Amino acid sequence: MIHPAPRLSVPAALALASAALGAAFATGLFLGRRCHPWRSRREKRLLPPEDDPLWQYLLSRSMREHPALRSLRLLTLEQPQGDSMMTCEQAQLLANLARLIKAKKALDLGTFTGYSALALALALPPAGRVVTCEVNPGPPELGRPLWRQAEEEHKIDLRLKPALETLDELLAAGEAGTFDMAVVDADKENCTAYYERCLQLLRPGGILAILSNSARPHLCSGGSAQWTSPQNQAT
Repeated sequence: MIHPAPRLSVPAALALASAALGAAFATGLFLGRRCHPWRSRREKRLLPPEDDPLWQYLLSRSMREHPALRSLRLLTLEQPQGDSMMTCEQAQLLANLARLIKAKKALDLGTFTGYSALALALALPPAGRVVTCEVNPGPPELGRPLWRQAEEEHKIDLRLKPALETLDELLAAGEAGTFDMAVVDADKENCTAYYERCLQLLRPGGILAILSNSARPHLCSGGSAQWTSPQNQAT
């Protein structure tokens, strides 16, 4: 006679899952300590070179870039320091995350030509809003015709002042906890202050993406997410 497996209560199932995760973490930590230094050095690079045939194949099959967004990316790459902007696959990831959480309001710290702002705007609903911060008025004007071409200019709220001033103004205006996503790619000296203020402005379950000097990508959850990019080398 076959007896049915006993059903676990929700708390018991959570406890069992937590124990399994803890065991997996301890195993990984133990094995990590046993790894040889040469292996760590060899595995340090997490992504293949940009000219790698496999990487190019994956991009050709996975990218869904709006024509205006592509034009803006190519225009940005022609500018001084243009190669420091996020890559097309990073922008697509952020846009997909915005769609997954049904984002309506987003923060973009470090506009430059507005590539990331446009990528986010395209992912938001018609009444969506991207507050984007920049201190240099020149680069955004290069991108504005392409915002208009994509019919997304009305969603992009450009603030030409230090980002901390804009964040403090938003908090003073009672917009704490109302943003769905924040992307930080501004000056590095104030990154900690940006992080703290963005956490206040984000709603529970919102996403915070930080482009960092770190050569390792991180994605953390629990009310907010932090993602540091291995490719564009900017925080």
